[in-house]
Amino acid sequence: MDTLPDYMKIGYKALLDTMNEIGYRVYKKHGYNPIDTLKTVWVTLFNAFLVEAEWFASGDLPTANEYLENGKLSSGVHTVLVHIFFLLGFGGTSGNAIHFNDTSGLISSVATILRLWDDLGSARDEHQEGNDGSYRDCYIKEHGGSSVDMARICILDMIASEWKRLNKEYFRLNQLSASSFAKAALNIARMVPLMYSYDENQQLPLLEEYIKPILFDET
Repeated sequence: MDTLPDYMKIGYKALLDTMNEIGYRVYKKHGYNPIDTLKTVWVTLFNAFLVEAEWFASGDLPTANEYLENGKLSSGVHTVLVHIFFLLGFGGTSGNAIHFNDTSGLISSVATILRLWDDLGSARDEHQEGNDGSYRDCYIKEHGGSSVDMARICILDMIASEWKRLNKEYFRLNQLSASSFAKAALNIARMVPLMYSYDENQQLPLLEEYIKPILFDET
């Protein structure tokens, strides 16, 4: 930490403290400490960010497939679900324990759905300058002559296909006694369309519709 600039030290320390706290809680409740895996998954996330930064700083977009494979990691889904996996008590040495690799298909599908939905959002939707790249941009570049509408149709078809894979993985993990983790992953995927349901005012009315009954008693 001493080698970092001052503006990074606070964030880095907060991350380390949070990982250590989660590791301790898992150890206290389930008898093992997953701290090494937690550190590894954060390194993977940051490396994915660096790859994207190099692509877009150079102005040389990757192929659509290369972008998506890295984008699934930079989406953060893998990082979130690793923490959920251990907090729910999976990955230990008990008789009904499952290995984290058993969940790779499920996590990949959730991450793909999130990344593709995110990339369907335009710069206008998210108040971005449009310089951070997207699967759509990579697809159009790779398939010369493709329009934005054609790319959008392709992405929506990919999302639909990924949902089929996700449902298969969900039922498979249920049979492995990992229903609570599978349900958590499924609920994240269900939440994604709500997160990106922008209207012409860059607002999320559909999400607001679900949140209001939770926060306010309208009776």
